[in-house]
Amino acid sequence: MKTQIKHKITKKVIKEVEGTLCKADLRGANLCGADLRGADLREANLYRANLYAADLYEADLYKADLCEADLREANLCSANLYGANLREADLCKASLYKANLYEADLCGADLYKASLYRANLYGANLYGADLCGADLCKASLYRANLYEADLFEADLREAKLYRADLRGADLCEANLREADLCKARIKTPQKEQILHALYVQIEDD
Repeated sequence: MKTQIKHKITKKVIKEVEGTLCKADLRGANLCGADLRGADLREANLYRANLYAADLYEADLYKADLCEADLREANLCSANLYGANLREADLCKASLYKANLYEADLCGADLYKASLYRANLYGANLYGADLCGADLCKASLYRANLYEADLFEADLREAKLYRADLRGADLCEANLREADLCKARIKTPQKEQILHALYVQIEDD
């Protein structure tokens, strides 16, 4: 049976429902600043939930629905977001260090200045996502969909972009030094931009 909680979630309430948050119905719940470290939120419905500055360190959000959720400045370090729905979610300045976002749907998500250092984004959908100034250093973006994503001033040093789709992505002022772009999909007009991001000097004839 799914647990449905619509009122403001306090630490006392979290303690009371501890262990029952798997598949819980938390649509629109106010979890602002909540301590959810290591919480079992597998397949939970957190559609439009307020998780601003929440602590979700090592939380299990396997296939959770976080569509349009407010995750600004949330701590998602080492969290499991395998296959999670984060479409249109606000992750501005969120910490996702070593987070598992394998095949997560981040279409249209706001990841402005988010920290994704060493995050696993294998096969993730980042179509049209805002990654301006995001830290993607050493992140795994194998086969990730970054079509028309905004990567202005993003740090992609040593990122793994093997077979990633970068067509139409804005890489202006991005840092791609030592990034793996083997078989990555790009459009011809992006080549000079990418070479600049790789710090490859282009000499005029």
